[in-house]
Amino acid sequence: MTSSMSARVAAAAAQGRPEGEGSRRILTVCLGNYCRSPLAAEVLARLAGAAVEVQSAGIRDKWAGKPAHPMMIAAAAERGFDLTDHRGQQVTPELMEWADVILAMDGSNLRALLDLADEGTAPKLALYLGDRDVPDPFGHSQDVFAACVEVIAGHAPRHLT
Repeated sequence: MTSSMSARVAAAAAQGRPEGEGSRRILTVCLGNYCRSPLAAEVLARLAGAAVEVQSAGIRDKWAGKPAHPMMIAAAAERGFDLTDHRGQQVTPELMEWADVILAMDGSNLRALLDLADEGTAPKLALYLGDRDVPDPFGHSQDVFAACVEVIAGHAPRHLT
């Protein structure tokens, strides 16, 4: 067993997962779990299959229990991603603990997550695009939602290696 593989197995065991169940757990987070983070979760889950478990959440609870933004559902569908079953949820310390990686859609979300994080979850935090924000399409045209889908889908593979 390689050292990276044994580290993954040890990490899985530490998080209550049986040995051999080393699938990564990714949490995507945006402001409301209404536009960007549901899409990112769907794209990552579709690309990774069983190798990754993905959830999404929002900093705010405004859309908790509600479907994704209709314009995001439509833009995602144009690229073959299905958001119709999504229901929003607010980020919790338990969700942050569950995740191996927590991907914030923008710097504001990252700062809010840092405020919620403890010493165990803070190292898991990163921006989805690494060094810049995923622009929030909320309040903009369908073309902006479509562009957001392209950005998120185009950068998803970097989180699956």
